[in-house]
This record gives sequence, structure tokens and C-alpha cells, in this order.
Amino acid sequence: MRLKGFFWERVSGLYLFLKGYRILKFNYRTRYGEIDIICKHKETIVFVEVKYRKSDEFGRAEEFVTKKKAERILKTARKYIAENRWKGYYRFDVIAINGFKIKHIKNAFGGDWI
Repeated sequence: MRLKGFFWERVSGLYLFLKGYRILKFNYRTRYGEIDIICKHKETIVFVEVKYRKSDEFGRAEEFVTKKKAERILKTARKYIAENRWKGYYRFDVIAINGFKIKHIKNAFGGDWI
């Protein structure tokens, strides 16, 4: 299963790169959790959660980013921001892959959602 996640994270990284994002890190881990991709787009740091589903028979990939998962990503992102002394903008995106269709959801969570 981890190999499949690795593959789709790299596909998502390539997708983002081709859209003008600069990949900073894959699989950033802390005691709070993991962020699949950290990248920069213009002057914004983007924390990306990648979700893949072979089919939408049991739900679409984006539906599997739960409030609890978003909270862990936020805590992990705060650690990254502190470690790197980032003072600029940041946001949380989701790359949802259903079958072979990629959906990039910008500003997927944060603020009141968490």
C-alpha cells in the first residue's frame, strides 16, 4: 500500500511542477503527522495532502480528508513554518485522484474549517 501512495505522491508532484510549483519536500514528518508534499507557488508555501482512490465506489478521494487529518496536517505545517522561519503566506491544498483523474483543490481547509 505504501508503494502505491509513494507513486501517486510523485505523480502529484510532477503535476504541480508542470503547473509552476516548486517542490520543496516530499513526506515531511513530525510527531504530529505527515505532509505529503510541501511546495511553493509564487510567494505562497503550499501544504498538499494527496488522496487516491481506484474508483469512487466507496466515496471520492477528497472525501477521505477528515477534520482529524486536517488538524494533524495543520499542526505539522506549524512545525515546518517555525523550523524554516517562514513569514509569508501559506495554504492547504488537496490533490484528489479518482481512477486516473486528478483534481487539485486549492485552499481545501484551514481557518474556520479546522
